[in-house]
Amino acid sequence: MVEVLGRVTVVGGGPVGLLLAGELRLGGAQPLVLEASDGTERYTRSFGQRAVNGRSAQTLALRGLVPALEAAQTAWAAQLAAAGQETKEGDQLAHVLQMMREGRSKGHFGGLPLGTGSGDSGRAYMMKQHMLEQVIADWVAGLGVRIETNAQVVAVHDEGTGVVAELADGRSLHAGYLVGCDGGRSTVRKKAGFAFPGTPPTMTGRVAAAQLSDQDTLATVLRGPNGLVNGLMVPGEITTVEFDGTGPTEREAPMTPTELADSMLRAGGMKVTVARLDSGTRFSDNTRQADTYRRGRVLLAGDAAHVHSPIGGQGLNLGLQDAANLGWKLALVATGRAPERLLDTYTAERHPIGARVLRNTRAQVALLRPGPQVDALREVLTETLAIPAAHEYFGALVSGADVDYAPDSAQMLVGRFLPDAFQPLAVEHMGDGRFLLLDLVGSEGIRAAVDGSDRVRFVYCKMSGADVTALLVRPDGYVAWVGVDTESAGLSEALDQWCALPSARSSSGG
Repeated sequence: MVEVLGRVTVVGGGPVGLLLAGELRLGGAQPLVLEASDGTERYTRSFGQRAVNGRSAQTLALRGLVPALEAAQTAWAAQLAAAGQETKEGDQLAHVLQMMREGRSKGHFGGLPLGTGSGDSGRAYMMKQHMLEQVIADWVAGLGVRIETNAQVVAVHDEGTGVVAELADGRSLHAGYLVGCDGGRSTVRKKAGFAFPGTPPTMTGRVAAAQLSDQDTLATVLRGPNGLVNGLMVPGEITTVEFDGTGPTEREAPMTPTELADSMLRAGGMKVTVARLDSGTRFSDNTRQADTYRRGRVLLAGDAAHVHSPIGGQGLNLGLQDAANLGWKLALVATGRAPERLLDTYTAERHPIGARVLRNTRAQVALLRPGPQVDALREVLTETLAIPAAHEYFGALVSGADVDYAPDSAQMLVGRFLPDAFQPLAVEHMGDGRFLLLDLVGSEGIRAAVDGSDRVRFVYCKMSGADVTALLVRPDGYVAWVGVDTESAGLSEALDQWCALPSARSSSGG
């Protein structure tokens, strides 16, 4: 019998799969990443720039990756500056994109700008997706994670005591668990029998690396009679969206200059000549979500678990947060240090968050449709966003700052990401992926609850003026328990629930 304890197969070597593998390795598991491509495709398949939103940036900060994120953003900003693309005055959508490129916005909602004051989730970073992948890949390499390229999974078998992944080259790989991070058309999801309900596409999007005979035509974002044309987000890239009610008919066929020019005419009424087209891809607003993120020993994360319109740029961050939530839990279970019930909390916590993103991306697509009714709706919503509380709500919605894994908790901080005031301590002490127990008053009872544990790092830091006396922080940065006095009431139960320390005991101390 093949030994599978601690082994986890991660199918897909994009940002989500890589982050998950790193979290698994920190937690003591032995992940193997299987990437179907040869590894160089990341530099050619990624169109557009990606926003690592504030919440995801804070998650990556816990692993010490902020310097690498800053370096990647600086490199990308230099590329944008060298391109020297200007925007036309009075163009709302163009203004949004310019703000995002300059770091003055946390994003947009259906093209309506959300400034840096939106939400409480910290600084966002802008870069090409392959730059983010490289940041995470470098970190994962330092952890010794094994990655196989040209490794295409064609079948998955959950045998009850382990999972077998069959590869196109004839090999069969055994592991205790398998996670599909293999994108919206996930082989893992299909082969493992996950239901994937949702709504079919209503639009056809195209993005191409191309040049027009008259490049000045692109200095705008145009909402036209049947869609929109965007030539501003990334120099040398053109995006069109047509609200044709069908979605792309051919996803894999090479895009031609004529196809792009015709789409620009239909979507924006722009008659152009495409002088050169190097590559292109198509997308839609196909919106679906797996009915569960776990079936036995097979799990899903990222686009394998949920797909939606890329408008608004939430998909990448949603997937990164899936990985952060799942990694430490699966590491504990896969290595035999926690019961399987811990994995049940993955779907319980992440599925509602995914459903909310699907809902708000549908709304954003609606806001970009042509017509006087939508124009009126955009004007009303623009006025609404001038109200600080509304602006804050929408900013938190798209940035993930409103995520609450325990909305019914009597303690407000439980289930929420660690408050800003404590994050420097978390960044200093959570690089190894362990739980963090912060004692702010010097309680012997709180310290005694985790004496001898290698899963929880205890840190005493006197902090006057805080409303709490102690915090138990999960490896993903979310608060699992809060102390409100020098007693440790409830701490033992939280340790048992989240990091499987049944011997943890509640005791009092001064």
